Amino acid sequence: MKVARYWKAITAGVVAGAGAAGTALEDGKVTGPEAVTILLAVLGGLGLTWAVPNKPQKPANAVTPEA
Repeated sequence: MKVARYWKAITAGVVAGAGAAGTALEDGKVTGPEAVTILLAVLGGLGLTWAVPNKPQKPANAVTPEA
C-alpha cells in the first residue's frame, strides 16, 4: 500500500473544498447550491488527482545512457 498516493488525493480534495468553502462563506452563510459546489469541488479534487499517476522515481544508483 502506497500512502503517498492517498495523501496526494486527500490533500487535493481538502484544498479544493477549502477554496470553494472560502468563497461560499464570504456572505456569512452557505446556501444549498454553494454546499453542492463545495461537495463537487472536494470530489473533483479527489477523483482527478487519484486518476493521475505519480511520476515514477528512478533508483538512486540508476545509470543514464550516454548519447
